[in-house]
Amino acid sequence: MRTADLVMAIAMAFLSIALMWKSAELPIGWIPEEGPGGGAFPFWLSTGMLVCSIWIILRWIRRTSPPSRSSEPYMDKGSLVLFLIGAGALTAMVGSIHIIGVYGAIPLFLIFYMRVIGNHSWLMTTCLAVITPVVTFFFFEIALKITLPKGLTEPLFYPLYDMFL
Repeated sequence: MRTADLVMAIAMAFLSIALMWKSAELPIGWIPEEGPGGGAFPFWLSTGMLVCSIWIILRWIRRTSPPSRSSEPYMDKGSLVLFLIGAGALTAMVGSIHIIGVYGAIPLFLIFYMRVIGNHSWLMTTCLAVITPVVTFFFFEIALKITLPKGLTEPLFYPLYDMFL
């Protein structure tokens, strides 16, 4: 566990730097009358990720976090099975985006993951499965004007576009 904590923190730090470098090819500041530049969100999110990675490394050096003091194996058999199920579900979600779109794939993934894997109540599962795509729609499509893939469900969104755009 101790080695995995450090290796992951270092890998995330390098990934953060690479993402910051790549996103800085676009404007990362505020563009008057347009909003944030194309690289702003990825750059600043990567910056936050780099700060967190450095913080994890410092805690590892000082041995102040439970993973930095642990001698347990990183993954036991049960954890590996859960990881593989989660990775398979995520792969299925990404693969289904082309067919049913982001706004159909996200709720299906959340229902499966929360109810089957997480054993959460139907009320919590349903609330998150409905609220998440709605918030995602308003954030990307309306606020940021970024169109996400809708697959076969695209005609259902025409009335919404007429209302908001």
